[in-house]
Amino acid sequence: MKEFIYPEMMVHVPVCTSKNPQNILIISDNASRLEAEMKKHDEINYKVIPCSIDTLRDEVDASVDVVICEKYDDSAILAHISRVLKEDGQLSISHPSLREVEQNKALMEILGKYFKVVMPYNLYNGYSALLASKEYHPTADINLHRAEMLDDLNFYNCDVHIASFAMGNYIRKEYLGSIKN
Repeated sequence: MKEFIYPEMMVHVPVCTSKNPQNILIISDNASRLEAEMKKHDEINYKVIPCSIDTLRDEVDASVDVVICEKYDDSAILAHISRVLKEDGQLSISHPSLREVEQNKALMEILGKYFKVVMPYNLYNGYSALLASKEYHPTADINLHRAEMLDDLNFYNCDVHIASFAMGNYIRKEYLGSIKN
């Protein structure tokens, strides 16, 4: 995968889905590329913490608009993410390949307890991430102005944003009842 695609899609998809993001939390043990993308949103504050339940416990309830997370295998972390997100918060999270159906269904089931929308989106060349949202739909509620006013992007734009949520029928059938859109 081109090195610039992953961080652009992990950051800009949820940030451009959020109506008025002010505070972003990045949960990563290696966030330098994600931070570089966040710096393209001058007016938005962000904070980076390691992939650890202990550091996440210290975050204030309902204080974050968007969480970008690179750890998906811990239901306690997902519960704390929901706790720190505001009522209309978004989560962009890495996950197993869509070929790992049972693992993904289990993850989507947990996310479905906290979020109205849980949808995979294409990153590039067979890789995908999940967008989970408490309020906004990633294709219906995209902030076009924010998405198109970003500078120095190599991949992401509003057309890529919307197209990234297109999934083949075999994926829709396989994940019927797990994907919430």
